[in-house]
Amino acid sequence: MLKAAYIVPHPPILLPEIGKKEEEKISLTRQGYETIAKDIARIRPQTIVICSPHAPAYMDYIHISDGEQAYGDMRAFGCEQVQFHEHYDVDFINALCSLAQKAHLPAGTLGNQEPVLDHGTMVPLYFIEQAYRDFQIVRIAVSGLDRDTHIQFGECIYKAATSCGKDVVLIASGDLSHKLKKDGPYGYTKEGPAFDEAFVKLLKADALNEITTLPNDICEKSAQCGLPAFQMMLGAVQHQYEHCQFLSYEGAFGVGYATAIIRMKMQDPYVALARKALETYVKEGRILRDDEVEDKTLCQQHAAVFVSIQEKGQLRGCIGTLQATKEHIAQEIISNAIAAGSRDPRFPPVQKEELAHLVYHVDVLCEPEQITSFAQLDVKRYGIIVSDAYHQGVLLPDLEGVDTIQQQVAIALHKAGIDENASYTLERFEVIRHEECRL
Repeated sequence: MLKAAYIVPHPPILLPEIGKKEEEKISLTRQGYETIAKDIARIRPQTIVICSPHAPAYMDYIHISDGEQAYGDMRAFGCEQVQFHEHYDVDFINALCSLAQKAHLPAGTLGNQEPVLDHGTMVPLYFIEQAYRDFQIVRIAVSGLDRDTHIQFGECIYKAATSCGKDVVLIASGDLSHKLKKDGPYGYTKEGPAFDEAFVKLLKADALNEITTLPNDICEKSAQCGLPAFQMMLGAVQHQYEHCQFLSYEGAFGVGYATAIIRMKMQDPYVALARKALETYVKEGRILRDDEVEDKTLCQQHAAVFVSIQEKGQLRGCIGTLQATKEHIAQEIISNAIAAGSRDPRFPPVQKEELAHLVYHVDVLCEPEQITSFAQLDVKRYGIIVSDAYHQGVLLPDLEGVDTIQQQVAIALHKAGIDENASYTLERFEVIRHEECRL
């Protein structure tokens, strides 16, 4: 699951071993990096995806570094002793390549070169690894392809992060304009400050989606190197983006450096547990333990639940109970999520390749009450239970395609195998619905 994204620059001079006090001129950038490193340490991701404009790149192809590991050092900047040894997340890379292929995007691991890390990757890792080290990486190069292609590929990153069963963060490594000062290393053009001002204004205004509105003329003439990486990031976060936390901007050396944290919407813990339970069962063939439940409050509540699973808008499984049957609600969710995905007699068991496309709903049931009239029903508010001496049928509230009380009762009777003209009892119940939105 994608937990957060970050905008960072990659000036080697920011490393004290290279800057030799010159890095003090961009102290705000260092502070931004330290804040980001602490945030990543708090999240403790298993995988860090880094989009770098200095990784092996092609004009017509988005290149993903492959292999199991890569090395790098800062010898190109006079500091060979600063070294890196990173392991690639091979499973994530394979999933990402598959998603890109299905989306008909020109992206993958073709044309791989020596496994040498670039400074657009190493500078972020330098600061991250001072706070946290227990992760693998995925390194992605930008390309000469258009904005929309980079955004679409970012959506593939999001889907891979959702399906991998790991906590993931994304680093968009890129400098802003390289032409801010006449005495800077790349000179000056008026589009340089114009680009930086417009980009930073969007970050400060929490208007990340408007990155796509930056004028092409300014983007091209400003000599920025980060925009394609930022476009990938936008594609990855756009459906779960909650807030952009601007941290810093500096241009002391004639190159623009910005840092920011992109906060993601927190997934509902009920839905997250249902997803994690079924994915663990399908991938590993085991049942989640209580100590693996992230939200411990779910281990302190008691209620009956139904777990519903959809795929491409169609029901894929639904299992639940009318009374609590487990020690706590977390176990109810785990048990019913697994059952909905593997033992609903209407459907075959969920396969591994389906997991990324499933949508989960968890309904927590309130206590049922017996009623005597259809007038006491409301298809949006109440679910119903119909029963006789030998049969029982249940229908949840607010279901697509169930628009009238008569429909609701008829469906429940059919599920129970009770004739409409027979004698039966009728109960209603409310639910607290937890649901998610998916691509």
